[in-house]
Parts: sequence; structure tokens; C-alpha cells
Amino acid sequence: MSAENDSAVGEQPASKPKEPAKRASRGGGAVSSARSDKTVDRTAEAGVRGAAPAEPTPTKATPKKAGVRNAGAKRARAKQVAGKKPGAGVKTADVVEPANKEVVAVQPATRKAAAVKPATKKVGSVKPAAKKAVAVKPAAKKAVTVKSAATKAGAKAKGAGGAETKGASPGAPAGQPVGGKPESHLAMVRRARRINRELADVYPYAHPELDFRNPFELLVATVLSAQTTDLRVNQTTPGLFAAYPTPEDLAAANPEDVEEIIRPTGFFRAKTKSIMGLAAALRDEFGGEVPGRLEDLVKLPGVGRKTANVVLGNAFGVPGITVDTHFGRLVRRFKWTEQEDPEKVEAEVCAIFPKSEWTMLSHRVVFHGRRICHARKPACGACSIAPLCPSYGEGETDPEKARKLLKYEKGGFPGQRLSPPPDYPGLPAPPLGAG
Repeated sequence: MSAENDSAVGEQPASKPKEPAKRASRGGGAVSSARSDKTVDRTAEAGVRGAAPAEPTPTKATPKKAGVRNAGAKRARAKQVAGKKPGAGVKTADVVEPANKEVVAVQPATRKAAAVKPATKKVGSVKPAAKKAVAVKPAAKKAVTVKSAATKAGAKAKGAGGAETKGASPGAPAGQPVGGKPESHLAMVRRARRINRELADVYPYAHPELDFRNPFELLVATVLSAQTTDLRVNQTTPGLFAAYPTPEDLAAANPEDVEEIIRPTGFFRAKTKSIMGLAAALRDEFGGEVPGRLEDLVKLPGVGRKTANVVLGNAFGVPGITVDTHFGRLVRRFKWTEQEDPEKVEAEVCAIFPKSEWTMLSHRVVFHGRRICHARKPACGACSIAPLCPSYGEGETDPEKARKLLKYEKGGFPGQRLSPPPDYPGLPAPPLGAG
């Protein structure tokens, strides 16, 4: 009987410790929370290491000796519960669920982190701005298109300018302000010298268009050419020099006879006084010879700088600029000068060209003015220097119409001299009264 009681008393402590485990599984008490915390730590550590957490080994109850009172058993149970290691006798599955819930609770935080993505979209929303920035490219393309169009226009102008030497219309006239800037003096000088070279190619046969055999005949013919054409003078002087071949003969002539001979040249009375006066001066002051200095020539009656330069340049080989009506008109069209006074024009043009070019430059410019660059209607469409001329467009620019305006050898007509130089490509002028 006592043995049965002892066995019954010894088994009771072994069965009752299970109650704290159940309480711990239900989440009650400080002991259970400590155990669950420890289990969570082990579970998390096992999850990090990739290994399954090991099940805690339940503590076996040691049977007590018979004769222990119930009070002592309770104290022993209390001490056992207090001294038992956390997690002992607790199944892992019972504790993992709350731990999993806490781990799962992290997911909302992850969602919050994921909520940053819209911000990333906002950052990505810069793309439309980039598209706007890219949208500038079409405008740039338009600007490039304008540049390419301008380049093509410039190329066409250059091509037309090259063809202009053969009679086609050029692009923008030379010498005009580009971008609001006027042509510099250096640029004008270069352009002027280029025009001179072009004219030399077009008129290699340029010469004084008065017939003469000596300085005296050239001096008299130049005085008679005022207010008339060289053609009319050339048709008149053969009869005059046939009657009065020397200064002494002309100085002693009857004024009425001289007037009758030179009547076709116009202003015949005034011209008669001039040529007879200079003939007498040559006879009395220079021994019947024409002087070869400018200061002596301009002292003669009816002789100015223009006439003196013609005589010096063509009879004595002394370079000089001849500023007649044609020369003055063209150099102003070429923008070499804006002066109207012949002496100022001469001074400014002389400063542009070397002295050796002065005489032939005068012939080339006068030739061009009489044949192409007319006073009233210049033939711009047939002009060889149109690409270099700032006054292009003042006349006829159509090539076909412009060709009909050409004169003398350029238009297929006779020249002004009855006895032209051998290299002259045109026909000689007809004598007076020949038609």
C-alpha cells in the first residue's frame, strides 16, 4: 500500500511540469515570453545560416522518493520551473508561429520601401523634359537648313559669278555692306586691282581712240575732243592737219578757215581760239615743240590736266590718269571714289594703283565705259566684271537683252579710229561723209 502511494507521489511531479509548457505556448507569463524570445533568436539565427533549428530536448522528470510531502513537491516544482532553461521542453513549432508573424510584419516595411518606386518614376519623369530638350533639335535642324540654303545660294552666286565673265548674272554685288559692315579700304583696293586685271583680259588692245602721228597732233585732237566724240574728231583732223601740219602753220592760219574745218566738232569758235593760241605758244615759248612736263602743258591755252595727262601718257610715256566723263562715271560706280571733282578723282585713284598702271588703266576704263557700262543703260548682263561691281543691277541684267546694248567691236560695229592699231579686233571707223 505504501509502495503504491510512493509511486503515485513520485509520478505527479513528472506530469505537472507540462503545464508551464502549455502556458508558454499560449503566450502567458514572463517565463514563456523569455523562452519565446530565446527561441526566436535561435530560429532567426538558424534561418540566416540556412539550417533548420534543432528541437529542444524535453527534460525528463526524476521521480521523487516516497515520503515527500505535497508542500515540498510544490516548492520543488516552483524551483524547477524557475531554474529550468528557457525553451526547455518547448516544441519549436509552438514558438515559430509568433516569430514568423513578427518576421512577416516586416513586409509592410518592405512595401513602404517599395513605395519609393513611384519616387523613382518621378525621377524618371525627367524624360519628358529631356524630350523637350531634344525637341530643340528640329529647330537646330531648321537653322542648319537655313545655313545650308544660304550656302547653296552663295554657291549659286559664285557659280553665276564665274559664268558672269561670259555674260551671266552674278550673285550679290561686290562692295556692298555685309552684315552691316561697310567695305574696308583694303578690300576696296584689292577689288579695284582685280577689276583692272579683268579689264586687261577683256581689252588687251586698249589704246587712245584719237588718231595722231606726233605729240602736236595728239595735243590738238585732245583739245577738239571736248564736248564731242573721238569719232567726230578723227573724221575732222585729217583735213585740219593736211592744211596746217605744224604749230607755226596753225598759228598763222586764218581763224575763219580753221572754224570752217573744225565746225563738225561743235563749239568751233571757242575751239579755234584754243588751238590757234596753243600753236602760237608752242612757236613762241617752246620752239615749236610740245613740252614733256605737266606744269608746262597746263599753261597752254585750252589745256588742262586731263589733256596734259593724255599727251604725257601716250606721246611721252609718262604715266598719268585721264579723268574724262567715262572714267569719272565708272570709278564712282566701282566705288573707288565718291569725288566729283576731276582732280580729286585723279588723286584718289592714283593712290589705289601703282604708277606704272595709270595710263593703261585709263584706257581700259574708258573702253569699258564706251562699250558696256553706258551712262544711261549699262549692259550689266553682259559685263565681265559684274561679280566685282557694287553697282550691278543699275542696267539691263538679262544677258540676251544686254548683248544688244554693246557698242563698237563688242557689238560688231566699227570703232572710233580711222587708223586703229594693228591688234585692234574691230573695224576701222569710216571717213567723214562716208555714211
